[in-house]
Amino acid sequence: MMDQNDDFSVFPFMELPRGILIKRGAILEVGNVCRNRFHLSGRGLIVCDPITEEIAGKAVEASLSDSGYETDIIRIEGATDRSVEIVNEYVEEHGKYFILGVGGGRPIDVAKYVATIRGLDFISVPTAASHDGIASSRSSIEMDGRKRSIKAVAPLGVIADLSIIAGSPYRLLASGSADIISNYTAVLDWRLAHRLKGVTYSDYAAALSEMTAKLVLERAAEIRPGLEESVRIVVKALVSSSVAMSIAGSSRPASGSEHMFAHSLDLVAERPALHGEEAGVGTIMMMYLHGGDWKRIRDALSILGAPINAEELGVKDDEVISALLQAHRIRPERYTILGTGIEEKAARKIALVTGVISH
Repeated sequence: MMDQNDDFSVFPFMELPRGILIKRGAILEVGNVCRNRFHLSGRGLIVCDPITEEIAGKAVEASLSDSGYETDIIRIEGATDRSVEIVNEYVEEHGKYFILGVGGGRPIDVAKYVATIRGLDFISVPTAASHDGIASSRSSIEMDGRKRSIKAVAPLGVIADLSIIAGSPYRLLASGSADIISNYTAVLDWRLAHRLKGVTYSDYAAALSEMTAKLVLERAAEIRPGLEESVRIVVKALVSSSVAMSIAGSSRPASGSEHMFAHSLDLVAERPALHGEEAGVGTIMMMYLHGGDWKRIRDALSILGAPINAEELGVKDDEVISALLQAHRIRPERYTILGTGIEEKAARKIALVTGVISH
């Protein structure tokens, strides 16, 4: 049976990764995968930042060289429109490339977007598992000082080295886990928008997204620092979440009111937290608004070691309230449980009842 409103005029093309390698030592196989699995030609352009160059970029360069590829490395400082411009101009000046994003998120977002602009093959090589951008067909780019989620190509392949990701700060893995758990309220918002606004809805994408969130929530106690099996659980979940978005043709399965809160908090907080951490706290409050089991969400996040309140996020109570009041403006075209906004008294009650703020 087809999804509700599923037809090729609505979902014209699903872009999915063609190959995914998740194992210890995967970084050593990048060149072999590019040559013998994907049959890529041209030069390899490695996009990284100064930190991820040392962690994995040089190893990727060596692996590509061993497989007969010429390579270039370009370092970026952030996922900004300026970084996109620099990498895009480099490609334009230096010829035919396939492009590899090596990093925890920002280099991957920039490489993915440039690959989209230039029509290049793109390989994702994550060094951390902090959010589902490692395998999605979306890029989060800061443009004119504001983050935007932009349609992009899905990676041709994802090559995730368990030992490298397990060696990254555990906070990043906990953030990625929280980002997956936030799919619960994203799907609830999507269904609400389908019922009230006629927004196109995919049963397949929603089911995959919810199943992925459920698996991480139920296995929260198994996700611990330094364990490669913990990394495997989270990376597979992030890939599954990305596939759900590709099936849906939008970020709806993984981005709703909780993400609007997170992006709003980025704008108002003096020191924003990690994206997944903010989305996790947002999920607690948005599940309360939906009348769901917000305590179960909170408890799972606590088990993971992810923040569950403003203090643990490192933000002020008043910043949480401000973010709640402005969240509906982040993507006004995307209908969620926040509707056209909430009153300050209601925002304070939501945050107090759920324990996100203390007073």
